[in-house]
Amino acid sequence: MPDRLTPHEQLVREVAREVHDPRVLQALRAVPRDRFVPPELRADAYENEPLPIGSGQTISQPLIVGMMTEALALTGDERVLEIGTGSGYQAAVLAGLCREIVTLEVHDALRTRAEAVLADLGITNVRCLPATTELGASRLGPYDAIIVTAAAPAVPQSLLAQLRVGGRMVIPVGARHAQDLLLVTRTADGITTRSLGACQFVPLLGPEGFPGP
Repeated sequence: MPDRLTPHEQLVREVAREVHDPRVLQALRAVPRDRFVPPELRADAYENEPLPIGSGQTISQPLIVGMMTEALALTGDERVLEIGTGSGYQAAVLAGLCREIVTLEVHDALRTRAEAVLADLGITNVRCLPATTELGASRLGPYDAIIVTAAAPAVPQSLLAQLRVGGRMVIPVGARHAQDLLLVTRTADGITTRSLGACQFVPLLGPEGFPGP
């Protein structure tokens, strides 16, 4: 009789219907999502759905995490900028696929919790910083890849300026409550964009985002 799959493996196999990069799928296997959700929601951690994490924020649906990660096409030596640390789950998945991550979070409680979980899991290549009035962290750039886990009304020009030529950015763009997930590639001649499909993220607030709260 075959062994019953764990909820974690069942989730990875569900994501694998649309995400095909074996390195990304292995990164999803390596990260215990239950460590990044509130204790009262851990029974739901391996459902393919977003979950609330406090401060009006959510941990993204694992399928979206896989799609965004796959779209960055990381090879292992990149420096990545993440806008919106949230729970730290997306950064943890990325950590196994790149050299270094700089991740920014506006909510101090979420940032400190994410830092603690990442440290407890032995993930050492993620640098968690508080968000400032600047969108991004240009002083630490440029970056090979940028991932934005909050929705913007348009592709932020300040983030494009922090992206290396040849670099890729994944960002939800559109209205406050419905967006397209875009893959933006910076070229020597400008940018190219490709839609990865419809999505719904919490809004990016502040510079080049939506008016808050």
